[in-house]
Amino acid sequence: MSEFFRANISEVDPLVSEAIDNEVRRQTNGLELIASENFVSEAVLQAAGTVFTNKYAEGYPAKRYYGGCEFADVVENLAIDRAKDMFGAEHANVQPHSGAQANMAVLITALDHGDTILGMNLSHGGHLTHGHPLNFSGINYKVADYGVNKETEQIDYDELQQKAEESRPKLLICGASAYPRTIDFARIGEIAQSVGAKVMADMAHIAGLVAVGLHPSPVPHCEFVTTTTHKTLRGPRGGMILCREEFAADVNRSVFPGVQGGPLIHIIAAKAVAFGEALRSDFKAYQQQVIDNAQVLAATLKDAGLRIVSGGTDNHLLLVDVFMDGKGITGKAAEKALDEVHITVNKNTIPFDTQKPFVASGIRLGTPALTTRGMKQDDMRAIGGMIAALIHEPESEEVKTRVRREVAELTAKFPMYPGRLKEKQTDATAS
Repeated sequence: MSEFFRANISEVDPLVSEAIDNEVRRQTNGLELIASENFVSEAVLQAAGTVFTNKYAEGYPAKRYYGGCEFADVVENLAIDRAKDMFGAEHANVQPHSGAQANMAVLITALDHGDTILGMNLSHGGHLTHGHPLNFSGINYKVADYGVNKETEQIDYDELQQKAEESRPKLLICGASAYPRTIDFARIGEIAQSVGAKVMADMAHIAGLVAVGLHPSPVPHCEFVTTTTHKTLRGPRGGMILCREEFAADVNRSVFPGVQGGPLIHIIAAKAVAFGEALRSDFKAYQQQVIDNAQVLAATLKDAGLRIVSGGTDNHLLLVDVFMDGKGITGKAAEKALDEVHITVNKNTIPFDTQKPFVASGIRLGTPALTTRGMKQDDMRAIGGMIAALIHEPESEEVKTRVRREVAELTAKFPMYPGRLKEKQTDATAS
């Protein structure tokens, strides 16, 4: 056998090998609260690391441009069938490399250059691909936007109706990256229909909740539904499009050859595994725990004197106003202070924010990853106490030392990826 096939990463590239080992330790020894992140199973990791990475498979099952795709067809068909089953969709395209590319493919399908889209403002919880001026969606299309009510910090559907009537969009985009409340897809579908628009729902953040019926599904009310596969859906990094059968051929052409070449078959195999996991009965219990944990975390932070945007959460994430009209600290400062004690969050604008996006008045927290580790309500109360302590005293070395110790003690109770974590003392355990 060629020595090429015997090569071990630690010998071939020790720098990359060390970075991988350190990332395993970082994830294991820290508290991951970024709402758009999760931990995949060992089975998903194994599928993503297979020899399918060697295979070019341009085209679709039974219609490839290369030979030798019979097993690529097997895994892609499994992913498609499981996705359709999970969401009750007529058609699924599992090839998009990311949520952004899934959204791009839908916009290419539904619009001509210069058409009008109506999307949720990024600063109110939307997404770059919903019409931000620096994104392809804002560059190639005329954009109108909507947001949340200043008092309730929730979507005002009457105002959305008015915006739709004023802008007459060809495509209404709904879904969010930082919105903690239930989205009324049925009402949005009615609004779009009243002005002759189609609807694209980007359910990237809530797909796992939708899959088990813990959030209303956009599928019956929208021509197109996009999602990532790596957030609450707990799969590998990637994207997916669901649509009605009448748009299937156009969507497929928009993905390939429209915005992508060869699909990542190893990732599609991992998607198939993750979708199979999501169809198991225990996945609903997991998603319910995600919601329960988010609500307890929100209540704990509120009781500790922090303001929760919109007053609470219905899903997996919460927005915390840490600036509080100048009485607190910026989101940037909060993110930095928490990172120093191995609690990972992201700074985030809040509706009607007075700070710049790279400073921000808030932080966004999510519970999917910690719930995957097995943490429950009591753990969220403990974590809420740690977060509040740091935000109230971000410069206190005494608080930082105490919280580092508490993080180390808590994470030690919930090990992950046995066999992948190599022995090495970390700052968290040493403090």
